[in-house]
Amino acid sequence: MREMTILDHFRKEEHPFVEQALEWKEGVETRYERKLTDFLDPREQAILLSIVGKDETVFLSFWGGQANSERKRAILYPFYEEVTEEDFELVLFEIIYPNKFITLSHRDCLGALLNIGLVRQKFGDIIEGEGCFQFLTTKEVSMFVQTNLEKVGQASVTLKEKPLHHLLPMKEEWKEKTGFVSSLRLDALLSEMYHLSRNKVLPYIEKKRVKVNWQLMDDPSYPLEAGDYLSVRGLGRRKLFAIDGETKKGRLRIRYGEMLET
Repeated sequence: MREMTILDHFRKEEHPFVEQALEWKEGVETRYERKLTDFLDPREQAILLSIVGKDETVFLSFWGGQANSERKRAILYPFYEEVTEEDFELVLFEIIYPNKFITLSHRDCLGALLNIGLVRQKFGDIIEGEGCFQFLTTKEVSMFVQTNLEKVGQASVTLKEKPLHHLLPMKEEWKEKTGFVSSLRLDALLSEMYHLSRNKVLPYIEKKRVKVNWQLMDDPSYPLEAGDYLSVRGLGRRKLFAIDGETKKGRLRIRYGEMLET
């Protein structure tokens, strides 16, 4: 019988990140050098936290500009060191554009940032304010971003670096709901959470408009777990809070959240 490893506690598609996290932890343990990561999504943060845990040698801190930031950088560091917010090396930019004449969206901003040749992990939250957008990036690529981001959507833009205390508040509100599903398959949960028939759910999956934990998912039978995030392009985000048992007819009672637009 094969002996279980730490990888067995995670999904197969998460194994590369788990292995990376184990390397980071080992590096701090053996070389006593801190490790500053790129921006991690909430699922990656949870994985890293579960791997480092309450280790007595390696400590772990997260920061993304404010307490409820969604995307955060992590620092793994020896137990005898201290970490400050400045150590996370965050840079805040505000996108300046003619907002009286052009309307931009979160998707426009993210698409423009990725089009300059950097990966999503180099950027933190993108926050919409009144007639403006802000985003966070890492110090090491900030000059490149400021030099190369000249257009968002149809708008010519400039970037203005702002002090971090000017960061717009991140608002995330969930409306809790309950429902019943026949299984924890992706298509079943999407049908319940978005009030769509199973036939209408499948095209969203097939056309790669569905993400689970920020990763594109095209398998209708993919099994979900409590704590998973789901999103459908154009229909918003959901989160599976808990599975609260089974009915006499074998259906599963679930609690989930619908992210409210702010």
